[in-house]
Amino acid sequence: METIYLGFVIFLFMLAVFDLMVGVSNDAVNFLNSAVGAKAASFRTIIIVAAVGVFLGASMSNGMMDIARHGIVLPEHYYFDEIMCIFLAVMITDVILLDVFNSLGLPTSTTVSMVFELLGSAFAMSMVKIANDTTGELSLLNLLNTDKALSVIIAIFVSVAIAFVFGTLIQFLARLFFSFNYKKGLTWKIGLFGGLAATAIVYFMLIKGVKDLTFMTPENKQWVADNTLLIVGGCFVVFTVIMQLLHFLKVNVFKVIVLLGTFALAMAFAGNDLVNFIGVPLAGYDSYVHYVAAGGGDPSSFSVEFLNSSAKTPTLFLVIAGAIMVYALATSKKARNVIKTSVDLSKQDGGDEMFGSSRVARSLVRNTVNVFNAVMKVTPRCVKDWANKRLNSDEVILENGAAFDLVRASVGLVLAGLLIALGTSMKLPLSTTYVTFMVAMGTSLADKAWGRETAVFRITGVISVIGGWFITAGAAFIAAALVVLALYYGGVVVCVIMVALVIFMLIRSGKMLRKKNQKTADDDLFDQIVTAKSKDEVWPLLQKHVQLTEESNLQFVADTYNRITNGFIKEDLRSLRHASLLIREAKKMLKRSRRKELIGLRKTQDEVAIEKNTWLHLGINSCQQLNYCLRRLCEPCEEHVDNNFERLPQECVKEFVPLRDNVVYMVDRAREIITTHDYASINDFRVECSKLKEAFSELREKQLARLRNDDTNIAVSYVYLNMIQESEEMISQLRHLLRAVDKFNNRD
Repeated sequence: METIYLGFVIFLFMLAVFDLMVGVSNDAVNFLNSAVGAKAASFRTIIIVAAVGVFLGASMSNGMMDIARHGIVLPEHYYFDEIMCIFLAVMITDVILLDVFNSLGLPTSTTVSMVFELLGSAFAMSMVKIANDTTGELSLLNLLNTDKALSVIIAIFVSVAIAFVFGTLIQFLARLFFSFNYKKGLTWKIGLFGGLAATAIVYFMLIKGVKDLTFMTPENKQWVADNTLLIVGGCFVVFTVIMQLLHFLKVNVFKVIVLLGTFALAMAFAGNDLVNFIGVPLAGYDSYVHYVAAGGGDPSSFSVEFLNSSAKTPTLFLVIAGAIMVYALATSKKARNVIKTSVDLSKQDGGDEMFGSSRVARSLVRNTVNVFNAVMKVTPRCVKDWANKRLNSDEVILENGAAFDLVRASVGLVLAGLLIALGTSMKLPLSTTYVTFMVAMGTSLADKAWGRETAVFRITGVISVIGGWFITAGAAFIAAALVVLALYYGGVVVCVIMVALVIFMLIRSGKMLRKKNQKTADDDLFDQIVTAKSKDEVWPLLQKHVQLTEESNLQFVADTYNRITNGFIKEDLRSLRHASLLIREAKKMLKRSRRKELIGLRKTQDEVAIEKNTWLHLGINSCQQLNYCLRRLCEPCEEHVDNNFERLPQECVKEFVPLRDNVVYMVDRAREIITTHDYASINDFRVECSKLKEAFSELREKQLARLRNDDTNIAVSYVYLNMIQESEEMISQLRHLLRAVDKFNNRD
């Protein structure tokens, strides 16, 4: 029996490694967002600064893992076998849930996920215990600590609202103070701002970042509490002088503040949130040690009441955990995916929006615009003129490739740290994720990054992320409850299956992420278009982007057309359904590409922009029409095969396949012309298209004759005629596309 539970402990630590990897990938957005978005340093330098903070925070944490031991579960009412099932269920669910959010690129709270996983698994186990209880003394009130879960739920609402409001207000004031051209008048401003920011970061580290580290004895904590004002005042004076001197030495003080804030947040994250990753495995390990020390025996009668006491984690475990977190931070591509979501939702320049529009977002934007216009009507003209001059976003100074400037990055880091420190001092369980994300959104709103053309997309994105936080709680609760029941009744066999499932899902999500990155490979090119400074830079980049879009779409058209026609001829329903799914995805991708290219075209702003806009639209419309042809072709074919109607006669197959192959050839030929810029051959191509259209017309007449003279099946004939019609329409759209491509690329 001891061997079995030793295996459970090994599984727990194996899952802890996975959890550290996926957890850090998600929480990295908390301390990397500002530095990465503002390009405060190279990505490597930012990672090194954050990695040092993470390692120090994890290694020097005192390892107080009370929330995992008795924060949700009340151990005095549980036995060893029950608590081990609960801990395993929590870890399995946590790894899978966080990996899903990482793959989606959505930041979520590891604290919320762990609390609700503990709550869900403990709730399910409590139901089992209550059902088997013959004394009638057990109830949910003495089996669960529901107050903790309630405090987390309240904290979601509180932290979201406070962080967003203060982020908007403080950034607005900071922008009035510095303006977008922040390098003007820094001689006297930068010292005060740098001193204030550095002092705030130190205060944050004292209150939140280092309060639980090993060298912070009760005496040291009390000394800090008694001398807080003295420490803060002294730091302000010293840091103000230091920052002013650095400015005179031509050092960019804003970059210093951003990197210092990144270090502080990373250190606080590792020191305080480490419980979310290794607290449960360590509680399980401690339970096993006590179980073995007591001589083993029946695990269903061994009480784990000892978990009510606090336990300190061995330093070796903390160092190993810190090393794993640093490795995950440096190598995880999913971390960059999550960071990208937060950066994209707060970037200054307009660009590709990964989220669509929603009714709620449109309503909020409309009402906000109405309120803003009403306020502007009663605002004195002199005030409006002064504010407009200070808030002229055309003067924004961005580092090369940055999403926002260093002023916003500094304010975001400092404010997030202060709010977290304030919440900690007031015993409010504010989530690091919630605060940092909503501060970023508030500062971007104040910086006019949410313009009329992007606001609905940005708000939809924010709503999606916030909704994901609530989904995290519900999904964590339900999934953990189901997993713990499976483990409790399934034993070792189910445990092995669950761990294997976790490994399989991690490998699968990694492959899916690589495919997703390949599909969005044009993002780098689009970023170059957005950040280009002159129309001469934009035009060749835009032409390249349009070419890649057209090449990709034509390749998709050729492959999918082949898939649909073969699926219908061979009655392959699975292939037809897959084609239908691909067509829907292609529609979304084409829509995104179209929006990117229109943004790029607006940046050209030359005398031929209107004409090029026309040909760009015609080319995009031709691509869309090709996809519509595929959809109109696929739907009746899929319905026909799904209903098991009569298959296409062989004589029709023999007639159609050669022409089908010619269509595929012409699509490939069009793609080759676009790739090689061989526009001189377009006239010959159009002649061949005309001949192919005539061949399809003859084929249609032949099939109509069969319908009049033979006992031909009407249902299959209608589908066949539709195939002929859509194939002919595809040839027409190819001609239109190449004409538009030729005109768009000819600037003479």
